[in-house]
Amino acid sequence: MDDIIQKLLAQDRGILAADESTGTITKRFAAIGLTSTPELNKKYREMLFSTPEIEKYISGVILYEESVGQNLHHLLSQKGIVLGIKVDRGLEKYGDTDQEISKKAPTLAGDLKKYFDLGFRFAKWRGVFQISDLYPSEDFINDNLDRMVNYALECQKAGVVPIIEPEVSINGNHTTTRCEEITTKVLKTLFLKLKDKGVDISKAILKTNMVLPGNGSGVVAEPLEVASVTLRTLRNSVPPEVPGIVFLSGGQNSWDAIEHLDKIEDLGKDDPWKISFSYSRALQDEPQKVWAGREGNISAAQTVFLGKLKEVGLARQGKL
Repeated sequence: MDDIIQKLLAQDRGILAADESTGTITKRFAAIGLTSTPELNKKYREMLFSTPEIEKYISGVILYEESVGQNLHHLLSQKGIVLGIKVDRGLEKYGDTDQEISKKAPTLAGDLKKYFDLGFRFAKWRGVFQISDLYPSEDFINDNLDRMVNYALECQKAGVVPIIEPEVSINGNHTTTRCEEITTKVLKTLFLKLKDKGVDISKAILKTNMVLPGNGSGVVAEPLEVASVTLRTLRNSVPPEVPGIVFLSGGQNSWDAIEHLDKIEDLGKDDPWKISFSYSRALQDEPQKVWAGREGNISAAQTVFLGKLKEVGLARQGKL
């Protein structure tokens, strides 16, 4: 697994999250006037994956099961890109609260074996933590992380590198201080549970949020502040044995996600982990709009996509 981790965290490159669920891609297509169908989803992802030279900037891609059934993973393996798969089952209501927990995956061990046999070498499990005056509750944090830790252990048993994704959501009116408090608590609890369960954290990658004020707070944090607070949070909660931390864009617009990464890379040069990205919307929004479901727009959309990858590649070096 060490060689896969090194490939995923390779200098100047990062991970493309192309694992939008059916519900998510339906919403994103609807926003540009398209109706999602399996055939249209395939055409869109083919456009992304066949973009010339993406392997210069993308080390791995996280896929959704629909894409695997459509054999799109072969486009990536031909370019030497490491194959990853989303194995969480989305979210469900947590008790009688407004919180949503990651669904259990009863066939997880079998799923991981199947994907390993198909050439997949890493997986992803996402758990979301919403901030409000009441949430996330103590029970919710523990239960959500227990499911994530069980996933990580099953991955390592299967020879698959686990990407562990606790996402403290940007949605809400919380302050940066509150986001730092909850992110620190979630990460500290996560690593205690991983240790107790016997997960080898030197063979796992953390995917997490940057520390930001809520998008309903009316506050816009400066990039240097985002970088400083995010790194302080990580230094207080992530053990040095973790080989790498990849950031999700988490609802940020493309430019903010890339600029914040650039500042984090610049300030975090002496930290023990490699720092990278695992972006979805921040890299896909613009090319998706240019493509707009039209065959004749593929070349233009690929040009825009490659331009985004070049930007995030510079940010990955702290040289934007």
